[in-house]
Amino acid sequence: MSTPIFTPITHADLVAHVRALAAAMAADADWTPAHIIGIGRGGLIPAVYLSHATGLPMLAVDYSSQSEELAADAIAKLAARTRAGQRLLFVDDINDSGRTIGHLRTMLAREGAADGAVRFATLIDNCRSQQRVEYAAHGIDRTVTKDWFVFPWEAMAPDSAIAADAAEVPERIA
Repeated sequence: MSTPIFTPITHADLVAHVRALAAAMAADADWTPAHIIGIGRGGLIPAVYLSHATGLPMLAVDYSSQSEELAADAIAKLAARTRAGQRLLFVDDINDSGRTIGHLRTMLAREGAADGAVRFATLIDNCRSQQRVEYAAHGIDRTVTKDWFVFPWEAMAPDSAIAADAAEVPERIA
């Protein structure tokens, strides 16, 4: 296996990406969320920034362990909000394989979330992902871009932990 290319996302990059998402949301006058939902773990910080950029309140759902059981109560409550007429924008750092977004969409559908009431936004969107997002600040094509993006909050981890995360799905970086 080749050595991964670690590409840092700087704080300035993060701010620029969040401003791009806020601008895309503002341009979409026909769809405004009642809440921004940060997806734990990687989407929490971008969601806080986007909440400040847009003035919209933020909620969170923890899916960092990829455990539906731990997220089930929050998802059920969020789905109920959509049935009551609220729109929700879920935010994550990257849509790479689409696994997280796909799982959350499935869980929301199972809980009866209203059609058209849920959208997703990411800082980085892989056009080869199994899932599409409505808002993305930056696009990549994983058949071309094999970099492992290191967001500012991830840079706090030891290099060995970052390398282990990158190695979890080798085809993304090989």
